[in-house]
Amino acid sequence: MKRSPIVRLGFMLLVLSAAVIGRAWDAVGHGMVNQLALAALPADFPAYVKEPDAVARLSFLANVPDRWRNVDPWLKNPGPSWTDHFLDLEQLTYAGLDPLTVPSHRMEFAVAFAAGRAAHVDKFPRIDPARNVDQTRQWPGFSPWAMAEWTQKLRSAFAYLKAYEEAGGTPEEIANSRQDVIHAMGVLGHYVADASQPLHTTDNFNGWYSDNPNGYTKWNGIHSWVDGGFIAKARITPDSLRPRIVPSEPLGYLARADGRDPIFVAVMDYLLAQHALVEPLYRMEKDGLLGNGDLPVTPEGRAFIEGQLLKGGQMLASLWITAWKSAPVDSYLLSQLARRQAAAPVLSNP
Repeated sequence: MKRSPIVRLGFMLLVLSAAVIGRAWDAVGHGMVNQLALAALPADFPAYVKEPDAVARLSFLANVPDRWRNVDPWLKNPGPSWTDHFLDLEQLTYAGLDPLTVPSHRMEFAVAFAAGRAAHVDKFPRIDPARNVDQTRQWPGFSPWAMAEWTQKLRSAFAYLKAYEEAGGTPEEIANSRQDVIHAMGVLGHYVADASQPLHTTDNFNGWYSDNPNGYTKWNGIHSWVDGGFIAKARITPDSLRPRIVPSEPLGYLARADGRDPIFVAVMDYLLAQHALVEPLYRMEKDGLLGNGDLPVTPEGRAFIEGQLLKGGQMLASLWITAWKSAPVDSYLLSQLARRQAAAPVLSNP
């Protein structure tokens, strides 16, 4: 299953304006979501994240998962890591799984899905081996698992930073740990932004090819248009959206009776909410409201695309805040730092 990132505008560069060649248009939407998330952070969030160099780095990091596949042939589209960018929710149903109860552990889910696919093979399209050399087409995508895992990596980064800050870490150790925090924040933003684009949640990701009684478009350019063509044509910018951002709140992090990771449950709910917008999005295209081709940018189309970018920014900020507030102090690192201090020579007064 192939996927476009939220803002792949390489093609649009050629179509819309030769003057913008050389600018990072393919990363515009991703960078925008990270910038909007920064605007949604509370005043007491760690200040180093809001410094100019960190802000610039967070915008750059927003598109790193798309760049990973540019060199290594095993990461090329769709590629093993590319399945982290989407989840075709219909395939869970085909396999007899309920998205509201699927395991939050990636490998446990993979085993359950593989068994469900084998048991209901007649419900899945045949896989062409020639187009599956990377062995990814038998999977529905792992978007919510990627979001939850990167949030947990961010919690870990905050945890060991706290240990260094509280127990005698060197300035270099603290600075490096802060860079790790920023890196995890930025990469997490990519997957959250992907999930805010409804076409990253469906089999009908680039034209409606399942049962189509309503006659929705089969145009294989709709994904890239929603990803970035509309943003460019409507001239949507972070500055135009930032005034509409409200402070985000942390997500619940209490242990669940079913044992599932509460962060995973929250991001799955977020993805399901975007999936509910797939058919309304196709209906808008059918009604000529998405501004593609010679059609004008409409208020309805603008409201939809801007709304999704804002949702991505708000959700990302909530995950950042949750990771920060729920992170413990790394107890193992504390013990190692205590040993180091105990072993340090005591300097006597001259």
